[in-house]
Amino acid sequence: MELIDGNRIAAEIVSDLRAEVAALPGRPPCLALVRVGDDPASVSYVKNKEKTAAAIGIAGRILLPPATISSDELFALIDQLNGDPAVDGILVQSPLPPHLDELAVFRRIAPAKDVDGLGTVNLGKLAQDDDTGFVSCTPAGIMELLARSGVRLAGRHVVVIGRSLLVGKPVALLALQKRAGANATVTVCHSQTRGLPALARQADVLIAAIGRAEFVTADMVKPGAVVIDVGINRVADPTRKAGYRLVGDVHFPSVAPLAGKITPVPGGVGPMTVAMLMKNTLKAYRQQHGA
Repeated sequence: MELIDGNRIAAEIVSDLRAEVAALPGRPPCLALVRVGDDPASVSYVKNKEKTAAAIGIAGRILLPPATISSDELFALIDQLNGDPAVDGILVQSPLPPHLDELAVFRRIAPAKDVDGLGTVNLGKLAQDDDTGFVSCTPAGIMELLARSGVRLAGRHVVVIGRSLLVGKPVALLALQKRAGANATVTVCHSQTRGLPALARQADVLIAAIGRAEFVTADMVKPGAVVIDVGINRVADPTRKAGYRLVGDVHFPSVAPLAGKITPVPGGVGPMTVAMLMKNTLKAYRQQHGA
């Protein structure tokens, strides 16, 4: 079993981006990070993104509207950022408070600044294999992990467990693309899939993104398969100071001995998500400035 080290690969990407940004003429790229309210996980994620941006030389503009903000007020804020020539990329951190429509918010972001790749135009470009758009950061990070770990997808069976807009759907489209690094045969499973364990066992590459702690067990994994664990779940653990520990969607102790390659949680897919956000921000800057 080989552990796929997301921290190491993400650090390589960050180092490459730092050199690219340092060589740019004029002002540095600017990423606007909008965090609505004070959800603890969102606070942590945005701080991490701000820190990584600073390490690369990308200017981070942090906006912190209250959890009580109305849809119209949030739209007005996004419109202001859309029209600001000093802002290259916009990310609205999810989850949003229940009274706000996430899809409507994602659609409000100008496609040229939608560096999280969740708007209608960029998802449509992904479906059309149009690489001028922006790919959602976690799926892009998964593909980069696989490529940099020497995993060839062409002709292989990829099984995705989970059909979310954030991970499942876009990573399935990426693996299907007719291009180098893709060309896989893809099966997407979800909560209503019959015979899911048997389908999962067919996977040469198994991507678990269902949001259920340790859902994937050893009986669902073919020996030698590559296992990508996207989940980040808190489970109670009275032995830890925080009272919980982080686990993925894969039961690592039983699956790891079977897998050919596997990502850990934490330290696998998570760091790649942030690195790809920064890569998208630089791409947005280059497209808008012809740099």
